[in-house]
Amino acid sequence: MIQVTVFREGGQIKAFELSGHAGSGPYGYDLVCAGVSAVSIGCVNAVMTLCEVDLVIEQGGDGGYLHVTIPDYISKQKMEQIQLLFEGMLVSLTSIEQEYNEFIHIQTN
Repeated sequence: MIQVTVFREGGQIKAFELSGHAGSGPYGYDLVCAGVSAVSIGCVNAVMTLCEVDLVIEQGGDGGYLHVTIPDYISKQKMEQIQLLFEGMLVSLTSIEQEYNEFIHIQTN
């Protein structure tokens, strides 16, 4: 199962972590894993490209782990942009969870 943890401070997303494997299909054909990966990596790439912010990223060597943190030095305007993109990612991940809840679980800390 993929575990998604969203870390909030003052209502804003400060970081998120994805761990585990969906196991909804054979390796290379796992649609839940592909969807979660596309949404999360797409969001990270959008923040880095559109907001010109270098996020703090930790990844597992064999996949199955991604931890992304927003650095502390972000301006208010950029933080608003990042929050919109991160909240959009969360909406997409929640849609996946609603359809495939045996393979993905989202929690907020």
